Amino acid sequence: MDTVIRTDFELDEGIDFTDVEQIKHGLVTSMVRGVGFDPASATEHDWFLALASLLRGHLSEKGMMTSRAQYGSDTKRVYYLSLEFLTGRRLVKHLLDLGIESAVRAALRELGQDLDRVAEQESDAALGNGGLGRLAACFLDSMATHGYPGYGYGIRYEFGMFSQTIENGQQVEHPESWLRNGNPWEIVRHNVSYPVRFGGHIVCFRDEGGEERCRWVDANEVLAEAYDLKETGYGGAYGCNLRLWSARATQDFDLSYFNEGNYIEAVKDKTTSENLSKVLYPMDTTLMGQELRLKQEYFFVSASLQDILARFFKVHKEPKQIPAKIVIQLNDTHPALAVPEMMRLLMDNHALSWEAAWDITRDTFAYTNHTLLPEALETWPVAMLEAILPRHLEIIYKINYGFLQQVRRAFPGDVAMLRRMSLIDEDTHRVRMAHLAVVGSRRVNGVAALHTKLLRERVFPDFDAFFPEKFVNVTNGITQRRWLLQSNPPLAALVSETIGDGWLTDLDRLRDLEKLADDPAFQDRFLAIKAGAKARAAALIAERCGVVVSTASLFDIQIKRIHEYKRQLLNIMQVIARYNAIRRDPKAIVTPRTVIFGGKAAPGYYVAKKIIRLINDVAETINHDPAVGDLLKVVFVPNYNVSTAEILIPSCDLSEQISTAGTEASGTGNMKFALNGALTIGTLDGANIEIREEVGDDNIFIFGHTAQEVSQIKSQGYDPWSCYAADEEMRTVIDMIRDGFFSTEDPDRYRPIADALLGSDTYLVLADFRSYMDAQKAVDELYTNQRVWARQAILNIARVGKFSSDRAIHTYAKDIWGVRPMDALS
Repeated sequence: MDTVIRTDFELDEGIDFTDVEQIKHGLVTSMVRGVGFDPASATEHDWFLALASLLRGHLSEKGMMTSRAQYGSDTKRVYYLSLEFLTGRRLVKHLLDLGIESAVRAALRELGQDLDRVAEQESDAALGNGGLGRLAACFLDSMATHGYPGYGYGIRYEFGMFSQTIENGQQVEHPESWLRNGNPWEIVRHNVSYPVRFGGHIVCFRDEGGEERCRWVDANEVLAEAYDLKETGYGGAYGCNLRLWSARATQDFDLSYFNEGNYIEAVKDKTTSENLSKVLYPMDTTLMGQELRLKQEYFFVSASLQDILARFFKVHKEPKQIPAKIVIQLNDTHPALAVPEMMRLLMDNHALSWEAAWDITRDTFAYTNHTLLPEALETWPVAMLEAILPRHLEIIYKINYGFLQQVRRAFPGDVAMLRRMSLIDEDTHRVRMAHLAVVGSRRVNGVAALHTKLLRERVFPDFDAFFPEKFVNVTNGITQRRWLLQSNPPLAALVSETIGDGWLTDLDRLRDLEKLADDPAFQDRFLAIKAGAKARAAALIAERCGVVVSTASLFDIQIKRIHEYKRQLLNIMQVIARYNAIRRDPKAIVTPRTVIFGGKAAPGYYVAKKIIRLINDVAETINHDPAVGDLLKVVFVPNYNVSTAEILIPSCDLSEQISTAGTEASGTGNMKFALNGALTIGTLDGANIEIREEVGDDNIFIFGHTAQEVSQIKSQGYDPWSCYAADEEMRTVIDMIRDGFFSTEDPDRYRPIADALLGSDTYLVLADFRSYMDAQKAVDELYTNQRVWARQAILNIARVGKFSSDRAIHTYAKDIWGVRPMDALS
C-alpha cells in the first residue's frame, strides 16, 4: 500500500442497544433533538423518524469500523454497479441484523408505541422495479453478512419507476413520491460530487512523448452528488455501503434571466440537469426518452468510476495495481458504458497509453447477463452516442477495431463472423452494449444453468468460441434473512426451534427438516402458520382490492413484472377455463381457488397493459357472479413492491413460474415462494430446472415444452390455429376473450390479443395450454389431501438451500472476483 490511512481514531461509547432504558433515553433524545417534536404528542411517523435517526448513527459507526478494517488490510474490493437496488423497507431488517429487535420493541412499548405500527410508517425505497433490483439488494445483504468487502453504486431516483393504481381496470401511472417526507437512512455526502459531461467535441494532440492525447471539450456538465445508505449484514459484524447519485445542476439559477422577467429560463438548466435522477427507466418510445435513458446510464457509471478511482488513488499510486485491488461487477448491460469510461479516465485523466489502459480495464470488469431476449439486449444509435458521448464513441470504435483484428486472425476469411461479433451493428448503425460488456470484461456469467447454456449456444456462440474460458454460471439466489426471517416470522421461529438458527447464514441447514416432512405434529404447525399468513394476505386484498377471499381456498399467486414471455395471459386463460367449468357444474371443482396477480407493465408496453386490463375485467365478471361464490376469486393487487411481496409470498400455496422455456434467465420469485412452503407450477425454464433437481420431481408441477422443443417448433413453422382447432376448452376461452364476453361495453377490446395468439403466438401460449391445464388438474387433486400437500411443501422448504444468495456470493467471490471475507484476512 502506497499511502497509510489512519484507522486508530476512537469513538465515544454509544448506546447499548441491549439495554431497554438506554434505548428509551436515546429515542426520546432523538425525538427532541433530531426530529424536533415533543414525545408526548409525537405521531407514529415521528417515532419512526426518531428510531431511524438513532439507528443511522449506530450504522455509521459500524460502517466506519468496516472501512477501517478494509483499509487496514489493503484488501481487494468489489464494486457492484446496478441501475436498480430494490431494497424494501429497512427498519426491521436492521433491527434483526443487529439482534436488537426485541429490546427496541420493549423500549417502544414502554414509551406507549408498537414497533409493528411504527415500522409501517416507512416507505419502500423506489430504487428498482423487479428481480434485477431485488437480486442486487440480496447480494449486498450476503456480502455484508459474510464480510466480503463490497460497495454498491446506483441512482437515487426521486420518483422511482411509478406508483401503480388500477382505474377502470387499467394501469394508471403516478409519481412514486417515496422521498416526500425525506429518507432518514441516507447520509448526504456534500463533499463528494463529480462532474459528468455530455455533448461537446474531441480535440486530439501529441504529448511530449509523441503519444496521442485527446481532450473532451465544450461539453455540458452536471454534478453527481453522493448519498450513502448503510447496509447491515446479519450479526452486525460487518456492513457495506450503497452509494446513490443524485443529479444537480452546476448552476442552479441564472439571475440575468430572472431579472429580465424570464423566470422559466432562469431555472431551465437546473430542471434539465436534474431530470437525470428523477425516474427509473424513462419511457423510451420517444427520442427524448431514449436520450434521457442513455444520459442516465452514463451519469451513474461516470460518477461511480470517478469515485472508485478516487478511492484507489487515495492509497495507491500505480494504476497497474487496479485489477489487484478493484473488481467491478456490471449488473446487466445498463452499466456497460463503464468500459469506455474507464478507458477515458485512465487515458485522459491519468495519462496511460491505450495498451496499458485496455489491459487494466479488461482485468477489472465482470459482466452478468440477465436476458435471453434479443430485444432486451441494449443497443444505442451511433448518431445518438456521437452527439451525447463523442469521446466514448471514439473509444468504442477503437476497441472494436482492435478486437475484430484479433477475430480476423483467429478466423481468417470469416466475414460473417466479423459482422456478428462487431460491437457495431452495421445494418442498423447501433452499438451493441452486450458485446461491449463481453469484450471489456474478464468474466461473463449467466444466472442459471439453462440460461448460461443458452447464452453460450444461442446469444453469444461466436464469443464463446473465441473466449472459451470467459463464460461461467452463477445461479441466482435470495437472502433468507429477508425472505423468511423478516417476511415470515412464525415460520422462521418454527424452523429455528426445530433445527437451530444456523440456517440464517447457511441455508443448506434446512435439510435437517426433511425428517419432519412426515411428522403429523410438524405438518399441523406448518399448516397453522400458512393459515395465519393467508389471513394477513386476505386482509391486504380486502383493503386494496375490495374483494373478500376465503382463506380455506388454494392461494395461487403470480406476482412479477407484466410481460408476454412471463405468460400472465396463459394463467388468466386457465382461470377462464375454470370459470367455465364452474358454470357448467359447480360440483366439478373440488378445490376452491383464489388467483392473485400483481406487477407493473412498462408505461409504453401496450400489450402488457392490455393484459392487466383483461385480468381485471375477468376478475370483475367472476367475482360478481353469484353462481361462483368462493369456488373462484381473482384479484390484481396494485402497486406490487417488496413490502407487498413480504405479505403475499408467505401466504402462497401455488407459485406460478410459467414463462416460455428458454426465455427466463433465472427467476428469484420461484425461490422465495419455495422457501416459504409453496409448491411450484412451472415450465423447465430458468432456475425452475435446478429447483426441480433439488426438491424432486414429485414435489413440483412441471408442464409444457422444453427450450429445445420450443426451438424445434418455431423452426418447423408453428401453427397456433391447429392448437385452437384441436382443443374445445381452449377454443371457448379464446372466443370469449375475442368476442367481448368480459368487455360487453367494448366487444373488440381484446380482439388484438386473440388475433395475436391465433396469428403468431410468439410465446407458445396455445402450444402449452393443454399441458398446463393437466398440471392444474393435478394441483387440484393433490390439494384435497392436506397431509400430502403439507409434506411436499415442507420438502420444498428443506431442499432449497442451494438458492441462497450467500451461495451465489461465495461463488462470485471464489470464481470471478478473487476476494476473501474480512475475517479470513485478519
